[in-house]
Amino acid sequence: MSMSKAIGSPAEEILGIGLIQERKPKRRFAMFEAVVLGILFLLVAVWTVFPVLWMIGASLKTNVAISNDPLSLWPARPTLEHYRYVWTQVPFARYIVNTFWISLIVTVAKLVTSVLAAYAFSFYRFRGRDVLFYALLLTAFVPFTATMIPNYLIVAHLGLLSSVLGVALPQLADGLGIFLLRQAFRSVPLSFYEAALMERIGTLRILWYVLLPLVRPSLVALTILFFINTWNEYFWPFLILKEKSSYTLPIALQMFTNLEGGINWGAMMAASTLTSLLPLLAYALAQRQIMETFLHSGVKG
Repeated sequence: MSMSKAIGSPAEEILGIGLIQERKPKRRFAMFEAVVLGILFLLVAVWTVFPVLWMIGASLKTNVAISNDPLSLWPARPTLEHYRYVWTQVPFARYIVNTFWISLIVTVAKLVTSVLAAYAFSFYRFRGRDVLFYALLLTAFVPFTATMIPNYLIVAHLGLLSSVLGVALPQLADGLGIFLLRQAFRSVPLSFYEAALMERIGTLRILWYVLLPLVRPSLVALTILFFINTWNEYFWPFLILKEKSSYTLPIALQMFTNLEGGINWGAMMAASTLTSLLPLLAYALAQRQIMETFLHSGVKG
């Protein structure tokens, strides 16, 4: 009796062998899949990081070294001459201040309009609410070139060319920001909002003290995204800003291509490295909030 339990019936033995044989191909396929995905991710990472590393390395080379060995990532003799040139021969600090103020104004304006609009679309019921919301959402998919000429004519008619307000005016609202914050607000339990109403707290106080603390990760993510997008923007400021003293950093970079002696690659890479530092640092600090915001944006419709 004990021997039969130890050995098992022929059917059980055959079934057990079948299960083992079935698991082996699955494990092999899973390992193969993991290896392939790992290689793909590695290639994407190298493809993404290589230009950044090359930019930093080129900023530390002489222009002769860049011409003689353009593909090397690190110079044999690093030099800071291009960084000295950028700070002493170009009003780079002024361009940083211009870019910072424009980015700050646009970011704050977009946050205010996105928060107020998302609050209304989430907790107020009015006729045409959904139609208006989806109409605003569609503006996020309209290419900038489609509205560039009307925006330029409006800014010129208002006499705002070559001004910070002229750059900021067409960017005071953002359809994607409204959508993401609406989704964040709708993930908040409705009982919180109803309890605040029963306490007769004012509408804006409910928004400030109850709702915004609950959607703080989304606010952080949108703040970083709005700021980085405005910081890196080139074409619209290039159209509006006519005086060199009001240039932003992306516009200033093209100045290094219009030199009499040709393109100063080393100085351009040094300026590009300095321009990229703040966006890279901001994204590195807030990447978790940014990923969570986009992953959770579809939880509630």
